[in-house]
Amino acid sequence: MRYGIVADIHGNLEALDAVLAACEERDVSAYLSTGDIVGYGANPSECIDRIQGLSTLVTAGNHDWAAANKLSLDYFNPYAREAIYWTQERLSRDQVQYLRDLNLMEMVDDVTLVHGTLYDPENFDYLLTAYDAHLSLQLQETRLCLVGHSHVPITFQLDGSVSYSFDTEIDISSLEKVIVNPGSVGQPRDENPKAAYGIYDSETRVVTIHRVDYDIEKATSKILRAGLPEVLAERLWLGK
Repeated sequence: MRYGIVADIHGNLEALDAVLAACEERDVSAYLSTGDIVGYGANPSECIDRIQGLSTLVTAGNHDWAAANKLSLDYFNPYAREAIYWTQERLSRDQVQYLRDLNLMEMVDDVTLVHGTLYDPENFDYLLTAYDAHLSLQLQETRLCLVGHSHVPITFQLDGSVSYSFDTEIDISSLEKVIVNPGSVGQPRDENPKAAYGIYDSETRVVTIHRVDYDIEKATSKILRAGLPEVLAERLWLGK
């Protein structure tokens, strides 16, 4: 099975469509998502529809639960909070319920999905350091764990000790445990504005990280026309 890995879409329909087209060309047959379908971008409803229309296993992101009134907005900075209020006004009742029903963790095919960390998933902590990874790896029951939230592609692996890399091809077959963040589809933060996504081949046990161009001009124009904070458009050009 070849899985497309999508994280942190954040209402960016142009980026999501570009990623889905690239995945189709790579013979992806199902999708794994570590959450944050909505927030920041101008097409939250359409992005939910796209994900629901695919064979996709999805976990809850903090923006997803916030948009569904399941997480306090005190957690968010002013720009994110304004975007969530805007998003809430544009989701159908069924879409809100869909977001509310998303679980914090899911497992399939020796893969665990979580938005933030395994040791404190409900608080949506960031997994940024080898120590953060160590705390999650202690609880990890599958060989591979997929995360999101930081919007930065990175791999942490346990092979005697915990190490990390920014490799774009990760052979997990001989490793004890691995945590992979594929980067963000809709709002990259590694100074590369191209949409990021991953592919996991469960037969070869190889994860690959990919980037794809998308229509940033169209995505940013929508954000500005919607009256969302200008910074949310500017950061798409910068990839941070």
